[in-house]
Amino acid sequence: MGDFANRVFNVVRQVPRGKVTTYGQVARLIGAPRAARYVGYALHANPEPGTDPGCIPCHRVVFKDGRMATGFAFGGPDEQRKMLAAEGIAFDEEGRVLLDQHLWSGRPEAEPDGDLAVGPPPDFDWDAELGD
Repeated sequence: MGDFANRVFNVVRQVPRGKVTTYGQVARLIGAPRAARYVGYALHANPEPGTDPGCIPCHRVVFKDGRMATGFAFGGPDEQRKMLAAEGIAFDEEGRVLLDQHLWSGRPEAEPDGDLAVGPPPDFDWDAELGD
């Protein structure tokens, strides 16, 4: 995998059980805020899906409105929902994750071991990237 995908995988590995993140949040955390779609492409090629230590829990990544990915690579949105429900994730009446309860802060629960991406580089120019 390339550097972009590896940075995505490093962030997604940090999402704790019972929390979710969004494609856009992952993109922002790796310093590429306009690359949410490419985060999805990287996760579609996830070499280590699952919940075991060392796996990349891509089922914990949802759309910004809490919807599951319709093309969830490892069994479809029903499988993704089942995996999230097994971790205690709650959903609204339309089947979206209750982000106000389950959205991950983007901060590791413990001190990171090694070089894990937890934010954009210090010299990242948000104004230039966002075009504001």
